[in-house]
Amino acid sequence: MSLPLFDPLLIAIVAPLALALAIALGLPKRWSVRLAYVAFAIPLLMGLHVWWHFAGAAKDHGYAFVTRYDTGLSGLGIALKLGVNGIAMPLFVMAGIVGFAAGWYAINSAAERLKIYLMLLLIMQGGLMGIFASVDVFYFYFFHELALIPTFIMVGVWGGRDRIYAAMKMTIYLTLGAMLSLLGLIAVYVKSGAHSFDLMVLHDTLAATPIAVLTQKHFFGCLLFGFGILVSLWPFHTWAPLGYGAAPSSNAMLHAGVLKKFGLYGLIQIALPLLPEGLAPWAKGLAILAAFGNVIVIGLVTIAQRDLKQMIGYSSVMHMGYAFLGIACGTALGVSGVVFLMVAHGLSVALLFLLATTIHHRTQTFSMDDMGGLGQKAPVMAAFFAAATFASIGLPGFGNFWGELTIFVALWKFSPGFCAVAVAGVILSAVYGLRAVARVFYGNASPAALRQAEQTPVLDLTWMERIPALLLLGALLFIGFCPASLTVAINSALASR
Repeated sequence: MSLPLFDPLLIAIVAPLALALAIALGLPKRWSVRLAYVAFAIPLLMGLHVWWHFAGAAKDHGYAFVTRYDTGLSGLGIALKLGVNGIAMPLFVMAGIVGFAAGWYAINSAAERLKIYLMLLLIMQGGLMGIFASVDVFYFYFFHELALIPTFIMVGVWGGRDRIYAAMKMTIYLTLGAMLSLLGLIAVYVKSGAHSFDLMVLHDTLAATPIAVLTQKHFFGCLLFGFGILVSLWPFHTWAPLGYGAAPSSNAMLHAGVLKKFGLYGLIQIALPLLPEGLAPWAKGLAILAAFGNVIVIGLVTIAQRDLKQMIGYSSVMHMGYAFLGIACGTALGVSGVVFLMVAHGLSVALLFLLATTIHHRTQTFSMDDMGGLGQKAPVMAAFFAAATFASIGLPGFGNFWGELTIFVALWKFSPGFCAVAVAGVILSAVYGLRAVARVFYGNASPAALRQAEQTPVLDLTWMERIPALLLLGALLFIGFCPASLTVAINSALASR
């Protein structure tokens, strides 16, 4: 079939994958590095284009920029159908922003075998853009697997301490989660009788002839635990902090910031609308796991951390508890808060991982006990880290605030008790976040920090480090002061269900 002259969704997917292929075929390192800037910039630009023109382009089922490409699998009901609705669009844009920041940082890093490193990161970026652009459920899953495979390789090859163990544990847990979710998706496809993986067709078919309530319960449970493992639902979370602690910085930024949202996105975009009666039997149990497991237990574990990168990894697991609580509410208000928080968390955690690595480059350690006093020598770095920490805590002015506030309001209507537990998590976030700022940047430098400073003077952030940090922080502030830039589209998509 003839291709449209300009398809921003397809371009955002193909550009990084094309350069990855060119690198694999032997493109010289000089051109690989130069073109990598372009390949990471294109998804960002396409994402901004989609966001700017979304309102006027949204049509069928609330989707915009819908295109369908026959891939020879139409007999199985599979076609590469691309499009974004008000739920997918914010995440598509966020993936472009985080991807560019991670790519920029990787290009300017001192990573060994930089060509291969960039190739894997580009494959990951192309897969991430495909996840949120896919209307076809098969390709939604396919692009997740495409983005996931480089993660295992990058952690195992370029990772830090315990990288082999971390890569193996991530492989086991994430493969289990992916298989469970695949089983649930296939079950929905077969039971629907739609003979198509097209999400729009599935929605219309199941709206006309819903699946039996008991069957919905079983299918939803399969998707809930499959996707839940991928998002680090307690107690299936242990792969996440270990993996992020070992992962190279750009990989951690993309995985924790973007790829981890695949499971939440699958629950919101697929499970909830296709299995509307499936959540209710699981809602209270999900709320218990999220509130007392992810928020309280993991919050306390995060406070106990002395390793900066491990602390950020555990904090990411903790904040996923808020997202699961929003889903447990089963209301449009709760889900809208989850989507907003997914975007804001993706930006803030990517910024924190980036800054943690810049701190490590100057101190040669992630141990907060061996730091201190960096604020005097690197005030710009201190300001960025404090701002990222404030965003993660959920202070007004940052995007995280609106996501958490909306979830808390929805949670109060669901259960005031669970809401009180969730709000207590904000206190835990403030404790470990502000303590990390104090230990790293204020007070007297530790003896280990003084010895390291004698060998290598501590310098502030360079402009090559400031540019990705400014992009991420600027996006956090923009949606913090202009939440309607996302909420109008999100609420419209939820209202059309």
